Amino acid sequence: MATPSEMLKSAQALHQAGNLVAAERTYRSILSARPDQFDALHYLGVLEAQRGRHEEALRLIGLALTVKPQSIEAHMSLVNVLKALGRHNEALAFCDKVLNANPKSAPAHYNRGNVLLDLNRYEEALASYGKVLAIMPGNAMALYNHGNVLQQLGRHAEAVASYDRLLAIAPGNAAALYNRGVAMMGLKRYEEALASYDRALAIAPDDVEVLTNRGITLYELKRYEEALASYDRALAIKPDLAEALNNRANVLLDLKQPQEALASCERALAIRPDYLEALNNRGIALQVLNRNQEALASYDRATSLDPESIEAHWNGSLCRLLLGDYANGWREYEWRWRAEDFLALSPKRDFRQPLWLGREDIAGKTIFVHAEQGFGDTIQFCRYAEWLAQKGARVILEVQPPLKSLLAGIRGASLVLAQGEALPEFDCHCPMASLPLAFGTRLESIPCRVPYLSPSPQHIDKWQAKLGPKARPRIGLAWSGRITHTKQHERSIPLDKLLPLADAGVSLVSLQKDVQPQDREVLAAHAEITHFGSELADFSDTAALLSLMDVVISIDTSSAHLAGALGRPVWILLPYVADWRWLLEREDSPWYPTARLCRQAAAGDWDSVVPGIARLLREHKTDRHG
Repeated sequence: MATPSEMLKSAQALHQAGNLVAAERTYRSILSARPDQFDALHYLGVLEAQRGRHEEALRLIGLALTVKPQSIEAHMSLVNVLKALGRHNEALAFCDKVLNANPKSAPAHYNRGNVLLDLNRYEEALASYGKVLAIMPGNAMALYNHGNVLQQLGRHAEAVASYDRLLAIAPGNAAALYNRGVAMMGLKRYEEALASYDRALAIAPDDVEVLTNRGITLYELKRYEEALASYDRALAIKPDLAEALNNRANVLLDLKQPQEALASCERALAIRPDYLEALNNRGIALQVLNRNQEALASYDRATSLDPESIEAHWNGSLCRLLLGDYANGWREYEWRWRAEDFLALSPKRDFRQPLWLGREDIAGKTIFVHAEQGFGDTIQFCRYAEWLAQKGARVILEVQPPLKSLLAGIRGASLVLAQGEALPEFDCHCPMASLPLAFGTRLESIPCRVPYLSPSPQHIDKWQAKLGPKARPRIGLAWSGRITHTKQHERSIPLDKLLPLADAGVSLVSLQKDVQPQDREVLAAHAEITHFGSELADFSDTAALLSLMDVVISIDTSSAHLAGALGRPVWILLPYVADWRWLLEREDSPWYPTARLCRQAAAGDWDSVVPGIARLLREHKTDRHG
């Protein structure tokens, strides 16, 4: 017959092997003979905790501690059970009790850190793990959790250092490699994050979390096909992984596959109907497919689930404005000041003076109106300076430096400053694109009297001299926006696609200051296109050149806005999914009475647009010159 000692060893072996039924039977056999056997009580309590029977575990470990009140191991088991029961304050008290008696107890410091981590008391948890590491510098779990807490505190570089210390001891720790990758992502060191994930996958190739985060990293590196493959691999292992499906949709949108992106969002939402990010991505995919009412419904569903969803409000505002719902669109457009992507390009200005959005009387007050976003936005919304002046306000206008000279004489502005210049005193302020909200602008009430900008006579004379006598109608061409613009691929057309316009019996004049390398080659080969490039010092020069054109043909960029503000005939080439300000299915613009909108019939299809433009040019030439 086995001795009690042998029975205990057998029970522990069964326990460690995961045979809980046999282990329990053996522990209870020991206790039937010796009800106060400490190890059997303690380990049976641990076993019950593993089964989720925490109250019974608490009873058994409590009994064990009546036998050996000084057992640090049993105290720590009790702490873990109390933690599982959500009784964190009691758990902390037991840790402190042990530490009062044993200040250098690494297990007590470690478990205290774990309890504090559960309570989101990160600084205190960090201190506890630090004490463990002061006692045991190579404690793997303390190094791991130390890194995790640093991660929670946003101290990513220190977290990486903690994981690296752990990996020097245990290079095969896949969890540490994964979290190291997460920390590297927090530092935007994506190549190093990718290397960490790949090392983790070499150890645990089917870890779907690693595969999903690897996909995110590859997406940030713009390695879209590889990102897609990483998500697909994760989904082959776990088909109901909603996060991977949603992230996959992000990649497909960048790969210009909106139908597939939509399908991926629908799969994610079938798994998690309240998945906010998937609802937002679904809306974006539907907008790219020009299914705008459905897109709006998706955004509205997201805001109904989370009224504070910044992305849903922001995307919904753009969709509403595109649909012409200005009553709700301008109000929702204010969410831009909480959207990270927007703020990265156009930081919010904070002043001690109050924001004015139309509610208060501003007669006799000085209002500071400041530009935001791009040149085109400033040109579009600076028109409201006149309306502010009509309300009796003194208007100070701050614009981008290249626009200062041109806007210096705008109606309604008492003073025009360039960004960066010292500000005078003012009573209130308003970001320029908030003025339509302040004035309650609707489609029928857009201030559309043009021209509201005009170049100086001196600039016109200068550019008339450069152009020389006019033999044929002059057609100004702007085919590319700023190279740094986030949607540059949608705001440009290769210059060679516009060459057929030269056959319409007109003179082509480039309005571009900066030209991409491939277009520079086209200009060099076609001397019939007059190009001034760097001679266009600022927008006063561009405005003067535009004013001497019979027609301006422009992609959706600042030149289109400027031509409209000058009251010049402008034909604006729009992608299939156009910006909100051009509305839907219109050939005219309520913002610019002299504009004609020429839209793609399908995404990327400029080939069908250019022949129509050439036909319009021939008709225009006939109308003007008989």
